[in-house]
Amino acid sequence: MRKGIVNLLSLLIAIGVFVSCAPISNKDTDVVNQETENADPLPSWNEGTTKTAIINYVSDVTNAESENFISIADRIATFDNDGNLWSEQPAYFQLFFTIDRVKTLATDHPEWKTEQPFKAILDDDMDELLKYGEHGLIKIGMATHAGNTTDEFEAIAKEWLATAKHPRFNRPYTDLVYQPMLELIKYLQKNNFKTFIVSGGGIEFMRPWVEEVYGIPRDQVVGSTIKTEFVNEDGSPVIKRLAELDFINDKAGKPEGINRFIGRKPVFASGNSDGDLAMMQWTASNKLKSFMLYVHHTDSVREWAYDRKSHIGRLDKGLDEANEKGWTVIDMEKDWKVIYPFELKK
Repeated sequence: MRKGIVNLLSLLIAIGVFVSCAPISNKDTDVVNQETENADPLPSWNEGTTKTAIINYVSDVTNAESENFISIADRIATFDNDGNLWSEQPAYFQLFFTIDRVKTLATDHPEWKTEQPFKAILDDDMDELLKYGEHGLIKIGMATHAGNTTDEFEAIAKEWLATAKHPRFNRPYTDLVYQPMLELIKYLQKNNFKTFIVSGGGIEFMRPWVEEVYGIPRDQVVGSTIKTEFVNEDGSPVIKRLAELDFINDKAGKPEGINRFIGRKPVFASGNSDGDLAMMQWTASNKLKSFMLYVHHTDSVREWAYDRKSHIGRLDKGLDEANEKGWTVIDMEKDWKVIYPFELKK
């Protein structure tokens, strides 16, 4: 069942079209505040090889005297979202959003009480839902995510994120972001890296909240999309969301999306699954010194432990290639003092 959830959810996320960083100077010189330079940039990371590798890399490529110096314009860092910047278990958060949309709209669609696959959702019967396969999830996605304007969809996503709670932690989904990764993003930004989210999630699902939560501007998000069209409705120009897929930003789609929307090859890439492997390979092919970082979910107590056999966020081929090529792999249990920001308040 879980395998079906994941395989089909990638398509559903595409249908869903699931504090800003300081401006980057055009100069190739770095101005670093001495106090900031001396402070620990990654306080939620345990001392060890992973933290040291990150700091050594950033120090090297931002040192104008180093042969590995990278100009500011080329300091592109890309981050997967699900399972890399926030949790993704027991299912991708955008799936919960989609299920809730069906339940919210059900009063306007009495036919859904007997029409599948909507009935399966209303009956909380995931096994039955998965019987309808890809076609069923497309039907659900188009019924709940398309046919509105981009502004309307953004308002819906914001309202859901403000009220919905994760089934395990009973907290807003945006509370389940990784504190160590927030610190890493901030550290890179202070060293004039331009940070991007490159996710299989829907771009219009992520844009409403990434600036506030991650400090990554909404225009620095590369995600899956559905087709849209510009129309004038009674003299008001709007962008309408159509019931048709446009681009799925996963696996090979990630480097394709980076090339299409960013136009520069990353020198730093972070992910957590085989779905990010192509992005890692693309980054590793950069002639400039690059850094590939995998998050390995090893903490079954504070978060979840999963990798090769997981049907959500499977890390199998990527883990082998990381070990073979010497990429940096985060051991969540050992490398992170805390997982979530709310742990700091305990």
